[in-house]
Amino acid sequence: MAVTGARRQAAAQTEAELKAAAIRVFARVGYLNTKITDITAEAGRATGSFYKHFASKERLLEALLADLLAEGDVSAGLPGHNGDFRDRSAVRWHVALFWGFYRRNRAVMTALSQAAIVDEEFARRSREMLEPDLHHIAGHLVGLDVPGDPMTAASLFSATLSGYAAAYFAGPAELSEEAAIEALTSFLHAGLGGRSA
Repeated sequence: MAVTGARRQAAAQTEAELKAAAIRVFARVGYLNTKITDITAEAGRATGSFYKHFASKERLLEALLADLLAEGDVSAGLPGHNGDFRDRSAVRWHVALFWGFYRRNRAVMTALSQAAIVDEEFARRSREMLEPDLHHIAGHLVGLDVPGDPMTAASLFSATLSGYAAAYFAGPAELSEEAAIEALTSFLHAGLGGRSA
């Protein structure tokens, strides 16, 4: 039994090392240019060890997305979370939270975008994984006079957030991060029918 536990712990350690190595390689050369052998070399592991944990590079990226979604679920429970998007401060809280999340996870966020462009099946699976997050945002929009239904508006909200963050961090930035967060908050709040504060 102890041997099984030790093996499970070793397997979890290897999986974590492969994920961390993949993030470093994605940051250096981009997802599309990354080979599995690049990831295993970065992790100091044999190539065969990769396939004990992930069927493909796409499956590894899905595992990284699942990790990000779990982090996002924890963030939704943080103090200060307000779901009333009529209130500009509630919109700003979400924008600032996402901004920090994007900054910390930029290599994976960029990899997700690159993978979705070239792999329709990956794009479909990642949309399915992200759907609960869209429902969360849509729940904040109920009762507001938004364009389309709440899910459409949530998609617009999320796409604007991630698109602007991607453009900002691709640089060079014309605004400070604080000013960018404020501008994005004002834009989204106005788009949701809010009034300027």
